[in-house]
Amino acid sequence: MTDMRTIDLNADIGEGHPDDFALIEHATSVNIACGGHAGDDASMRISIEASKAAGISIGAHPGYEDLENFGRVDLDLSPQELTDQLTRQLERFLSMHPALHHVKPHGALYNRANIDPSVADITVHVIAELQPKSLLYCPPYGELIKAANKVGLHTVQEGFIDRAYLGCGNLTPRTLTGAIIDNFNEAASQAMQMVTTHSVVAIDGSQIAMPVQTICVHGDNQNALGLISFIRDLLNKAGVEIKSV
Repeated sequence: MTDMRTIDLNADIGEGHPDDFALIEHATSVNIACGGHAGDDASMRISIEASKAAGISIGAHPGYEDLENFGRVDLDLSPQELTDQLTRQLERFLSMHPALHHVKPHGALYNRANIDPSVADITVHVIAELQPKSLLYCPPYGELIKAANKVGLHTVQEGFIDRAYLGCGNLTPRTLTGAIIDNFNEAASQAMQMVTTHSVVAIDGSQIAMPVQTICVHGDNQNALGLISFIRDLLNKAGVEIKSV
């Protein structure tokens, strides 16, 4: 009998890119921008309604409130400032969609929270306070999953098919050559390795464990639609069941 594997395929949407709604057709869960790094009330409502119609899991995608830099520049915020930013975005989202499946921090906040215990603690406490039954999409290693475990917030371990990894298991910074995987075959190979062997080849050639339950395609990748369609078809042919967690 074929070894049936299961994976959630998530995509970032509501960020103002033309393929947003087409991505919904291929994803099993989505992360909708909450107005911090991108998006506004109109884009949130449209994204939520389209995702509900498609029957996929809906998550909030809060980040640093920095539209100019798309939330990809680390900000040295005070604990209160960060709490206020996250609370503001999540409350805004929950007012439109109370039945929140998950929360996935965006960009620089995602990366900072996974290496900074204080930022991780603030992030999970805001989520737990506002929506304690929601899931947290986060890396399989690092401070986010530790902080979530401490407050009893359930996690979904995430891998990226269009990003390269460092030997330590962290994402390769976008400022470094090779950080973005544009080649479909390379991205597909990484996705299949994550799903079938729960590992990934890092940018230095080492193989590291990557036990993930969901894999992500970045919505702002110029080839996002082609990539997610290619990956989904490949996984289906390999006998992988694609469904939300």
